[in-house]
Amino acid sequence: MDVFLAVVSKREVRAYADRPLPEDAVRRLLQAGRLAGSSRNRQARRFVVLRDGALARAAEGVWSPENVRGAALAVAIVIRGKGPTGFDAGRAAQNMMLAAWGDGIGSCPNGIANPEALAAVIGHADDEQVATVLSFGYPARPVDPEGRTPDAWIERADRLDFDDVVDVRS
Repeated sequence: MDVFLAVVSKREVRAYADRPLPEDAVRRLLQAGRLAGSSRNRQARRFVVLRDGALARAAEGVWSPENVRGAALAVAIVIRGKGPTGFDAGRAAQNMMLAAWGDGIGSCPNGIANPEALAAVIGHADDEQVATVLSFGYPARPVDPEGRTPDAWIERADRLDFDDVVDVRS
């Protein structure tokens, strides 16, 4: 899939089909996260893959547990240290979600509601925290990104108008 088409057609998926993800697709999305840029190349992040029981327990630590409960798997992005680690986690998250979307796999970032509940599942160190939990799975309702042009996807997006967001100065 064209990268721009992937970006403009990507939507959050919160309802997943009861279908496992191929291991090669899981590895690709994790590689996409691993290879995301990071401030000063510190790579102060790690990814915890959650399946089965761990997935169900981790659901209790996010704002919308149903997003995680129905997923084939989830990935907790754990960051450590000071500096722009949250930004670096976001870069890794977006890479993973776009790589998954290229394989027809939906995803949704999930905010942290109960850090202690997640720590019990993930077991992170005192200097670490969970930045987000990404849920992944095939969409319950199939989506065909290539069935529309990028312009058609942009037209359908519920976003502020371009000129309301972009301010060009010389």
